[in-house]
Amino acid sequence: MNMRNLLIAAVLLVAAVFVYRSSDAPDQPSAGAAMASVVVPELSETAAAGEVLFNRSCAACHGSSAAGQDGVAPPLIHKIYEPNHHGDASFYLAAKNGARAHHWSFGDMPPVEGVTDPELEKIVLYVRELQRANGIY
Repeated sequence: MNMRNLLIAAVLLVAAVFVYRSSDAPDQPSAGAAMASVVVPELSETAAAGEVLFNRSCAACHGSSAAGQDGVAPPLIHKIYEPNHHGDASFYLAAKNGARAHHWSFGDMPPVEGVTDPELEKIVLYVRELQRANGIY
């Protein structure tokens, strides 16, 4: 095989790998896909207010119903975030100061701008109600 044919074969191989990885293969979740299946219960009034605040301040990264987003941020509906491992104060600290990556490979979490302590109280209650409904407590 001459050098020209070898180069053409290499380019075709790279193109084939790129096309395969870009395809919507069922065994490859797409970036941003939900990472957890979340049952959403009937929420208390305060948790429903927390849902609105979560959607405003957290869902862009942590996804709808805190299900996470593949390649973006982890699901909060996960046993790692159960109250005995990550207490409510962990959520406050992460939102206020950011958090160093330690359980997942998404990188560090930046602080959440503009969220107040009373808003965080409602957001945490919302996450905890979702967690309980999904067997995490």
